[in-house]
Amino acid sequence: MLAVEDVDLHYGAAKALRGVSLKAEVGQVTCVLGRNGVGKTSLMRAIVGQQPISKGRIRLGERDISGLAPYDRARAGVAFVPQGREIFPLLTVKENLETGFAPCRRADRYVPGEIYDLFPVLKDMLHRRGGDLSGGQQQQLAIGRALVTRPRLLVLDEPTEGIQPSIIKDIGRAITFLRSKSEIAIILVEQYFEWARDLCDTYAVMDRGQVVEAGPRATMVEADVRKWLSV
Repeated sequence: MLAVEDVDLHYGAAKALRGVSLKAEVGQVTCVLGRNGVGKTSLMRAIVGQQPISKGRIRLGERDISGLAPYDRARAGVAFVPQGREIFPLLTVKENLETGFAPCRRADRYVPGEIYDLFPVLKDMLHRRGGDLSGGQQQQLAIGRALVTRPRLLVLDEPTEGIQPSIIKDIGRAITFLRSKSEIAIILVEQYFEWARDLCDTYAVMDRGQVVEAGPRATMVEADVRKWLSV
């Protein structure tokens, strides 16, 4: 589904990504692991179009999306749940979810009931303002909003950051369900190693803007991965 091929990314003179390649397949969870500041979020920004790449190519299916604006990538099927969630605090839960209609065809401009099945709290709080929700509830709202767009690729940037354990479990169950449908590819950026290890089908470890280790979960040597994650 997604192929990142030999990508470089710069912020001015600083090189954030160096020859990064990554694949994410439909019906699988690909986890990107690494310490703070190694380029994980830069890679996600490159995939969703928030930062232009200076070399390489990004493909979604057979389509080269490297030059597309973020809104055109959303129309192509890329959905992003950013670190920090970025919900609209003054809009209600219902209105936040409806902002996901923007890239949808007219016939798809409704909130699928499946989203409320995954995150029942959203249905209970439809008319509450987003800013009144707890951090964990806002994270569920951000994921729900992304799913409203009917994505082909779902990108989650550190969804467990600052979230209580019960909601982390809910998010894990939602990701497992979405994978089981075999309709979308999922990229998960995470520092919570045990949670990511249990969810992933394939993994990539980053350090200093490069992928230093990658492969299927079945071949993961946990000690080697933890070495890259330790400070």
